[in-house]
Amino acid sequence: MTTARRDPPRHELPEIDGPALTAASATDKALAAAMDSGIERWARYLAPLPDRLRDDPLRELRGAARLVRAAYGPRDSIRDALPEEVTEPMLDAIDRLLRAIARHDAQR
Repeated sequence: MTTARRDPPRHELPEIDGPALTAASATDKALAAAMDSGIERWARYLAPLPDRLRDDPLRELRGAARLVRAAYGPRDSIRDALPEEVTEPMLDAIDRLLRAIARHDAQR
């Protein structure tokens, strides 16, 4: 009988949970800017992501972070639609979260 390796709850990993909550807050601000500007496409895209960044278990968190990071595409970027005051902090927060997840994975 094999036992599956289980990740600890996120609240037990402050090095992951802290950056995830910061990224959720930054994504909330970008979502609000998209909604206030009437940019429905980006509002729909971003809408589920703050809650996922706040609540997803570790195994799913990377996917949510990658979805936010994918908004910064080379041909189609959220930077073209929203002000720098919201896009750059969100990008910085997501990159910090992805690095924290990579460090955690490397230490396992």
